[in-house]
Amino acid sequence: MKKIIIFAIVFSVAINSNAQKVKDIKMKTENDSLSYAFGISIADNLAKQNIQNINPQAIGRAFQDFYNNQSKINVDDANKMIQNYFESQEAQKFKSTVEEGEKYLKENSTKEGVISLISGLQYKILKEGIGKAPVSTDRVRVHYEGTLIDGTKFDSSYDRGEPAEFGVTQVIKGWTEALQLMKEGAVWMLYIPSDLAYGSRQAGQTITPFSTLIFKVELLSIVQ
Repeated sequence: MKKIIIFAIVFSVAINSNAQKVKDIKMKTENDSLSYAFGISIADNLAKQNIQNINPQAIGRAFQDFYNNQSKINVDDANKMIQNYFESQEAQKFKSTVEEGEKYLKENSTKEGVISLISGLQYKILKEGIGKAPVSTDRVRVHYEGTLIDGTKFDSSYDRGEPAEFGVTQVIKGWTEALQLMKEGAVWMLYIPSDLAYGSRQAGQTITPFSTLIFKVELLSIVQ
């Protein structure tokens, strides 16, 4: 996921001759010239990322408000807006992947035995468990196999001949949610939308951004 922290951009301003640059820019003070250089660097950074429809006046106002402690939005909210912007831009590049995933999940939700949750996660119980259900602080041992919606296999503990072990919260969101609903001994099929999987991130060579994923998950035990 591409994440930009607007007030944590590191700028490298190479100044061979401060006096000459101050004279060239014709600012009143050297600090004015340095401030102008920072502005140019920010503009260059945004332009290189092909960010469109930037309002320079709004950017200038944001700087004034920030340094006067009068920001209209806080830094965390600003970072979230920027993150959402880049994610939406990435989503456009992978529009067909997004649409195929949405279509698959919509059709899958009508199939017998498939349960859809509010989060968007879908699952089908192949075998009921009879043990305990893990909680968020537990570690679990599982066997699993993961595929894309076209059937391409990208990972399998069965093929490796050895179960995987990890914390319930150390995996993608779809797994974390499902594991806490399963009981030891259960075998489920999980149908995970991209926002509960890897989102806009590439995962390995096979899982492209915004991929919907399918897993067969066998919860062997809670690790004591």
